[in-house]
Amino acid sequence: MRPQTPLRAFGRWLKKRLPTTLFGRSLLIIVLPVALMQIAVTYVFFDAHWQTVTSRLSEGLAGDIAWAVESYKEDPRPESFARLSKRAEDSMGLSVALQPGRELPASRRDAPAPFRPFFAPIDRSLERALSERLDDPYWFDTTRYPAYVDIRVDVPGGVMRILAPRDRAFATQGHIFVLWMTVATVLLTALAILFIRNQVRAIERLANAAEAFGRGVDQPSFKPQGAKEVRRAARAFLDMRARIQRHIDQRTTLLASVSHDLRTPLTRLKLALALAEPTRATADMKRDLAEMEHMIDEYLAFARGEGGEALEPTPLRDLIAEVSEGAVRAGAEVAVRVDPGLTAAVRPNGLKRALSNLIMNAAAHGQRVEVAARRRVQGGIEITVDDDGPGIPAERYEEAFRAFARLDESRNQNTKGVGLGLAIARDVARGHGGEITLDRSPLGGLRAVVRLPG
Repeated sequence: MRPQTPLRAFGRWLKKRLPTTLFGRSLLIIVLPVALMQIAVTYVFFDAHWQTVTSRLSEGLAGDIAWAVESYKEDPRPESFARLSKRAEDSMGLSVALQPGRELPASRRDAPAPFRPFFAPIDRSLERALSERLDDPYWFDTTRYPAYVDIRVDVPGGVMRILAPRDRAFATQGHIFVLWMTVATVLLTALAILFIRNQVRAIERLANAAEAFGRGVDQPSFKPQGAKEVRRAARAFLDMRARIQRHIDQRTTLLASVSHDLRTPLTRLKLALALAEPTRATADMKRDLAEMEHMIDEYLAFARGEGGEALEPTPLRDLIAEVSEGAVRAGAEVAVRVDPGLTAAVRPNGLKRALSNLIMNAAAHGQRVEVAARRRVQGGIEITVDDDGPGIPAERYEEAFRAFARLDESRNQNTKGVGLGLAIARDVARGHGGEITLDRSPLGGLRAVVRLPG
């Protein structure tokens, strides 16, 4: 066993969290680099441009505030402060007021959580600039007023309050840049989604057509669409479908012709035996002729498949009960359990043939047969056929589905047939988009499990 390295463990962890669909992975391939590029550009903008401009603006504002504080300390007379306040407003855009007897607030209010990453650089720049220019205690708030920064400085006799326009403290065009980057990212993502969705839709149509063909449902409306490679794959599928259909038609025509050619001499033999004197030899010949007819019917059923029959909602209780009557007439004890109201969209004749093969096979090799049908929790329908016969070794389950396979060493030697029963049943199940598996039966024999889509 290969050692578990941190890199290998990280790769396995990442693989579990990546999208599993082509649409998701394609979108990730396009959007992730764009998002990383936008983040990098935004970081460079804030670090190299916005932060530099904000620092310089903060230094200029701190210098103006330091001038106002020092001017007041030099001449605290009311008429001098009035001239100072007017000059600050006219030339610096600052609103300066005295609050006699007041003290600085005890703490600074933080910005709301979603905006803290944006206001933190502003606070740091202004904090640094004020600490360098002012010797007196100060307090400021960048979040209370949408258009102003509130700055207060401790002066003799009270507090000097300065309201400065926000563009005096930091570069206000930063939000425009962020908005532009966000809009660009959203537009690029939307275009990527539309483009990828259109490409993936063509692949989904190809996959649906292939699945439908596997179930025996023809989709004549399917046409190659999408990118050049997808259209090429679609045309290859259409060519393959046509070749397979020609092969099936040729096989069916050939076996139908053989059947017709064989039935004519068989009919003459049956007529001759009917006119002959009844003896033990003629009785044996009649049984041989009946077995030959049964073999021909199985060949034809295997060759035809069920492609020509349409799907239709079918009550499974009635269908299974009808099929089970043959096993009862053959002398087997058959118990049927079907969930009430269980209905499925199936090809009735095809499913009858498949279940008949399974049930008659069980009746031929055992005395007791149990048939059950239920709806699965994970979706779909499950039909089980159990018998109390000798069963089949687990390692030979798959071999039993091969056409013309007869495992007589493990099952009854005296059964008629040509080894096509399970092969036909599996073809029918797969034609419905389902599957048949074999297992050990609780009755001691063989269990056949038919799973169909719901």
